Amino acid sequence: MTAAAVDVGEGLPPTRRAITVAVLVCAIIMSVSSGVIANVALPVIAATLAISDATSIWIVNAYQLAIVVGLLPFAALGEAVGFRRVFIGGLTLFTAASGVCALTTDFASLVAARSAMGLGAGALMAVSSGVLRHSYPARLLGLAIGINALFASLSSALAPTLGAALLTVASWPWLFGVNLPIGLLALLLTPALPKTLGRPRRTSLVSVALNGVSLALLILAIDRLGRAPLAAAAMLAVAAICFTALLLREAGRATPLVPLDLLRMPTFRLSVVASSCAFGSQMMGFVALPFLLHDAGFETMTIGYLLMPWPLTVAVSALLAGRLSDRHPSWILCALGGGLMALGLASIALWPVGERVGSFIVLMAIGGLGFGLFQTPNNRNMILSAPRERAGAAGGMQAMARQFGTAAGTAIVALIFSSVATLAPPPPLALGVAAAFASTAALLSFLRR
Repeated sequence: MTAAAVDVGEGLPPTRRAITVAVLVCAIIMSVSSGVIANVALPVIAATLAISDATSIWIVNAYQLAIVVGLLPFAALGEAVGFRRVFIGGLTLFTAASGVCALTTDFASLVAARSAMGLGAGALMAVSSGVLRHSYPARLLGLAIGINALFASLSSALAPTLGAALLTVASWPWLFGVNLPIGLLALLLTPALPKTLGRPRRTSLVSVALNGVSLALLILAIDRLGRAPLAAAAMLAVAAICFTALLLREAGRATPLVPLDLLRMPTFRLSVVASSCAFGSQMMGFVALPFLLHDAGFETMTIGYLLMPWPLTVAVSALLAGRLSDRHPSWILCALGGGLMALGLASIALWPVGERVGSFIVLMAIGGLGFGLFQTPNNRNMILSAPRERAGAAGGMQAMARQFGTAAGTAIVALIFSSVATLAPPPPLALGVAAAFASTAALLSFLRR
């Protein structure tokens, strides 16, 4: 019996389905917010642990790197032993590691615990799509993805503000300790998750190591591209060698660690590349916009408020797009969303922000509306393009596209700021490049028709 033979057809009964969504929402809130909530506390943590500000950044990097390294192996493991088992294991690891982060008193232990948190989050992200696929009938899958996107957007938008508020009444360990009650509640509800049986598959530890080394070096190289180009080039070269070796090892396998079988499908491949472009575009915007607003004379608190319309609009439009994608072709919604996103970013780049704040808010809402319309249908297309038994690999690639696009977007803005600062104002240029990436996502979506 395969994973597809259990809890298929109409998915889970409504009550179990609702509980499953609650578990997934808890996992989303914790894993997404933990990626950004620690940022606001880095100066405080650095002072408390007697480390430099530059060193403290590894508290964030360790979490992100562990997620990227774990995505594809955990997706493969989910297909082998069942998505529910991997999800529960990831949730347990994440919750326990959060407790260790809250109790640790030295930097090395904190980074190690953050790495464990990242591995747990990677497991959750890798198999969440598989859990959804076996919980919902296809006709309602867009709505389910929209709900997930809603809470992911809200978590990302509100985490820095909530983190800052928490620091005013408690010490920084509580930023991690807050995950404990949420994680324990989610673990209590996991019996409702769909039971899927794995199918026999062999995953080489050498392939897992090559995957981890190549992806870790790729992310580190992107991060250093602007300030240490020679070191970044060396890392990229080693990453390319490791990834080539990985592809050669996996090429003949029926279910490779890198899902080459799925990437050969045009609609899946276009969706993955478009997703990376869209997430890269959004990240470029959110890195460049604070500088644009600062240059226009706005204070820090005001800048935070002016950035809010984008994620809040994403949250609302993602849920709407989920319903629409269950009724209309996803390529239409994705192409429209990418186009609106490009329109918003390009208009902001050309707009006199300091003179017309109201118009700036409208343009931010247009960009957020576009990303929300793009994200949910595109994720739905990736999940449904793959066979049910390959839902784990599809979910792993979906998360990988998001993480890679986000990292690449950050690096591109850093490169623009370091290389053209004397030739042109970097923030508007970065927003123009972000608009180009969004346009590319729209074009790739159009090609899926």
